[in-house]
Formats: sequence, structure tokens, C-alpha cells
Amino acid sequence: MTDIREINERIQQESAFVELLNLEIGKAIIGQKYMLERLLIGLLSNGHLLLEGVPGLAKTLAIKSLASAIHSRFSRIQFTPDLLPADLVGTMIYNQKKEEFTVRKGPLFSNFILADEINRAPAKVQSALLEAMQERQVTIGEETFHLEEPFLVLATQNPIEQEGTYPLPEAQLDRFMLKIVIGYPNKEEERLIIRQNLNPEPISINPVVTTNEILKARKVVKEVYMDEKIEKYILDIVFASRFPADNNLGKLKQMISYGASPRASINLALASKAYAFIKRRGYVIPEDVRAVCHDILRHRIGLTYEAEAENVTTDEVVNEILNAVEVP
Repeated sequence: MTDIREINERIQQESAFVELLNLEIGKAIIGQKYMLERLLIGLLSNGHLLLEGVPGLAKTLAIKSLASAIHSRFSRIQFTPDLLPADLVGTMIYNQKKEEFTVRKGPLFSNFILADEINRAPAKVQSALLEAMQERQVTIGEETFHLEEPFLVLATQNPIEQEGTYPLPEAQLDRFMLKIVIGYPNKEEERLIIRQNLNPEPISINPVVTTNEILKARKVVKEVYMDEKIEKYILDIVFASRFPADNNLGKLKQMISYGASPRASINLALASKAYAFIKRRGYVIPEDVRAVCHDILRHRIGLTYEAEAENVTTDEVVNEILNAVEVP
């Protein structure tokens, strides 16, 4: 039997830096609490994030601020249709003095990568990035380099149907732990944003956390206690997306072309633990699972043409599933 009180106390101590990070990032970012929480979940459970939102919602600013608040290196890569894999990973350069090829490393060798407008780059560039995300390593010429931890990719895409975009295939979408959809700030927040931008004093974000603290926190997150009932709840949710008819969701059978993969179950468990950690709790409750469920399943459930014709979104499908599956 795991001693929950002991785990609770440890997590109270270990998760203190979450407050520090939030305060520091909050200097630059007003509102967007949901996005910042999801960024931390990705950071703590070693998963990558896909952000979707119209331009100008502080997606770039958020990841930049996060990288500045942690002692780490940050790269921003703007994806364009003429980008090549070598522009990401680096290339071999001939050194005339030494008469040999030397490796020039690309922007992928950082802790935090912002892949801006990932759906604008051709498939071969996307796959180069996704190999780095999956394998945590990059091959240049004949040499293989391991990427240093923490390694977090934050990819953004604009939801507006535009010419000249290459949508990510399902298999590649599955590698992102979370898909976050960001909305506009409310009036009060936007008023503060205007004031902040008119302020003559520049905002400086100081590093308050080291990468070692993050790596240590990741180990602690895995120790968060998860009861068998919660495990069963996670499995019920994922299986309901695969076999809706078994869960009295016959009407969804026409809507779903394929359900969530086992990666969804793994990530749902990991993200729930990270969410409990952020809330400074040593155990997972069903509310944690429900809180992260949409972000984990949103890009893993395929809709049929009928569903698209009726303008049904994956979020609505996830809502139906959550309402039908029994909460422990």
C-alpha cells in the first residue's frame, strides 16, 4: 500500500516551483491560464504540444517566456513551403583549412522549440521534426546526436483554411501529447494587455527554475498515486471512442471513423498525474482526467464524412463520451 500522505507532502514541496514559474510568466502574459497550465503539463510529462489559434494570441510569447523563466535554450523556427530538413537539423560543411567535413548543428539543438505554422512546411520537413520528437535524436550525415533534456516542441498551426498548407497526417498528429485550442481573451484581460503594451518599461523575465529541477519534478510526477478505479475510468473513456455502441453511444458509431490509440491511454494517465501535481495533490481524482481529456483526445479521434457534413467536432464527441462513461 502506498502511503498517500507521504506522497502528498513530497509533492507539496516539489511542486513549489510551479507557483514561481506562473508568477514569472504572468509578468509577460495576461490571462491564457488554460494554455500555461497545458504548457506545464507537457513540460512535466515530457510530451509535445500542438497549439491551434488565430494569429496574435501570444502563442510565441508564451513559449518564449517559459524558456526565459527556465535556464534553457530556445529556438524559434518559422515553417515555410521552401524549408528543407537541413534547415532544422543542421548540415555538413566542408572546412577547407582542415580538408574535412564538420557538422554545423541546426536550431533543433535547443531545449524549447517553437515550430511556427507547422502545417506550412512540406512533409519531409515535418517528418524530420517528428523524428527528433519521437527518438530524441538527430542524424546529420553519418553521425547521430542525442538531444539534451528537457526537449519540448511546441508547434502552432492556424485553424483558418488557407492555401498552401500541408495538413499533418494522423500518424504524426498522434505524436503530440496535447492539442490545445486557444480562444480570445475577455475584455478585462484585453484592457490589461493594451495597458501593458503601452507601458514604456520593458518586461524582463528572470530564470527562476533550472532544467535539473524540471527533470527531478518529472520523476516525482510519475510517483503521483493513481487508483485502479481511475485507471479503469481512463480505459473506459478510450475504449468508448473505439467501440461507441458498447457504451450506449450507438449514435456516435456513424460519427467516428477511428478511435483513440493506446498512446491516448498512456498520455491521459501521464497528463492526469501532471495535472494533479500542478494542483499540488499526491493522488489523481476523476476531475483531473476530465480536465485534460479534451486536449489528449481532440486530435486522436477521426471523424467520418457524415460527422463533418453535420459540423460535428471532436470536442462534441469527447463530451458525449464523458457524459456516457460512468465516473468512479
